[in-house]
Amino acid sequence: MSVALSELSNGVLRLTMNRPAKKNALTQEMYGLLADGILNAQDNPDIRVILITGAGDAFTAGNDLSDFAGGDRDKGEELPVARFLRSLVENDKPLIAAVNGVAVGVGVTMLLHTDLVYAGASASFQVPFTNLGLVPEAASSLLLPLTVGIQRANELFLLGNRIDAAEAEKIGLILRAVADDELLDVANKAAAQLAAKAPTALKLTKQLVRQSKETLKQRMADESVHFGAQLKSPEFAEAVTAFAERRPADFSKIA
Repeated sequence: MSVALSELSNGVLRLTMNRPAKKNALTQEMYGLLADGILNAQDNPDIRVILITGAGDAFTAGNDLSDFAGGDRDKGEELPVARFLRSLVENDKPLIAAVNGVAVGVGVTMLLHTDLVYAGASASFQVPFTNLGLVPEAASSLLLPLTVGIQRANELFLLGNRIDAAEAEKIGLILRAVADDELLDVANKAAAQLAAKAPTALKLTKQLVRQSKETLKQRMADESVHFGAQLKSPEFAEAVTAFAERRPADFSKIA
């Protein structure tokens, strides 16, 4: 079974992160498959809308730390995670997210590139980068303050605390929280409405509303420098060790 499922129906491409036993924690393989789906959709006239969700009871728990820590970033090649982030920027088609259960790290930052975000009432959201000795990615250091305001963004980024769906709706991180058993119906209905609309008008409207692609790419590049450095830091090493040992990270002895 593929770790990322792709299904096209009535003009809507549904991409499902499919690693439910691991709360859909993202591996490089999953990033590659998701990037393929989004990038290949750009030149496919049969695809009018993209909808992304997670299998089981989670949207995604974020990066699989063991897989992510083992990636080789020194070869000069575009890693699947970078390709996925680029696909979010390059995407010109309406993108809907249906957030079921936990959304952690990139599970939240990818939402900042979507056009409509619906979440189940039991969903939760967390960007625990500082908890892991890391910094924001996916241009979220630009997009999150624009979405929820600087103080809210600081609270989410610096404290790394989890918020529920009701709070996420209140601050504008998501469009609407709905009953868990109605989530896909609501998201599919919105996708069907978009699929019936004029595609060029949708594309142009999306381009006018969002930040320029070059601005987003530059912010991602800026973040990547610090993110890559932090991956080699004692802070991240302690965070990974603590995670493996099921204990809180102790940064008290790190200058």
